[in-house]
Amino acid sequence: MERPDRSWFDAYMVPNYAPAEAVMVRGQGSRVWDQDGHEYIDLAGGIAVNALGHAHPELVAALTDQAGKIWHLSNAYTNEPALKLARSLTELTFAERVFFANSGGEANEAALKLARKYASDNHGPSKRRILAFEKAFHGRTLFTVTAGGQPKYTEGFEPLPGGIHHVPFNDLEAVKRAVDDDTCAIIVEPIQGEGGLIPGDPSFIQGLREICDQLDALLIFDEVQSGMGRTGDLYAYMGYGVVPDILTTAKALGGGFPVAAMLTTERVSKSFGLGSHGSTYGGNPLACAVAGRALELISRPEFLTGVKQKAAVMFDELEALNSELAVFSDIRGRGLWIGCELNDHYRGRSKDFAAAAFREGVMCLRAGTEVVRFAPALNIDTEELTEGLSRFGSAVRSLA
Repeated sequence: MERPDRSWFDAYMVPNYAPAEAVMVRGQGSRVWDQDGHEYIDLAGGIAVNALGHAHPELVAALTDQAGKIWHLSNAYTNEPALKLARSLTELTFAERVFFANSGGEANEAALKLARKYASDNHGPSKRRILAFEKAFHGRTLFTVTAGGQPKYTEGFEPLPGGIHHVPFNDLEAVKRAVDDDTCAIIVEPIQGEGGLIPGDPSFIQGLREICDQLDALLIFDEVQSGMGRTGDLYAYMGYGVVPDILTTAKALGGGFPVAAMLTTERVSKSFGLGSHGSTYGGNPLACAVAGRALELISRPEFLTGVKQKAAVMFDELEALNSELAVFSDIRGRGLWIGCELNDHYRGRSKDFAAAAFREGVMCLRAGTEVVRFAPALNIDTEELTEGLSRFGSAVRSLA
């Protein structure tokens, strides 16, 4: 068969993406190579997915070992990797119960459904309002994209599910005005990702907990991007000292293999009784075997300390670059999850910066049109990190 190239995408695939012209064929650690042998340093991490880089030997071993045993079972049966992963997640977090899915969107769908079911079981059918935040992102199902509240993602898909209301992020007074006794849940990213790498103020996050306690509403933390060591804590809620009722995790959970989980308490989990929700591939043995090994590696205290140390290096390098070229109005984030907001002179050009970086041999991300985003592997070598940022600096100079 002839070698596939980028033209095949336009010929055979639905045009909802616009991938780069290069076709990637191989990765090792924090480096990736395309069909023509060009090398790139990956500071994007597959949008915060490849937490241990590409082809990590211990993840490869976990996958290949499980592949020789059993691939899939229906949910009429359970399997050892799923049981082990569920136990590890409960031992390492606030959670007492786990539901497995395949993606962050599915985990958030489950969380929102569980919140309404819990409210219905305990308070009756009128308690169904969900409060969410402007510029949020929770997935692409109709329920989760409505909770995200960004018109660009909902246009043309109406009518949207009702009962979801949005207020500005980090505005606790707006939350207090918007909630009432019929509010069953508040869903929030402790640190908004797609919205521009905006950390929640500690007082704001704590205030959400207090409001939910007053209303007997459930606090849902969407940690699809912020979880699994990305911020330097295993999950971002740990850094805030605020415990949710439900937490969703995906992306880095499988280190690149599709897997997701919804974590909750025993009390709340009882509302998902037999047959109330499900997922054909949720708890897949292959996915859970890989995720179990990734969780074991990332949850080690020395590993998380290393994330914070490399984050300090990354902030310093970006601040130095900005001191030289003055292109960013703000550099923010937590851990190895950093957003650089373009100043007024470069406003709306994040795509140009990402494209220029790619030409210089480094992969980075965007968060809307105003923010250049970085989410490298958490185990990236410091030398590779600084080399990648040096290449990014060359890209910025080409535009500045």
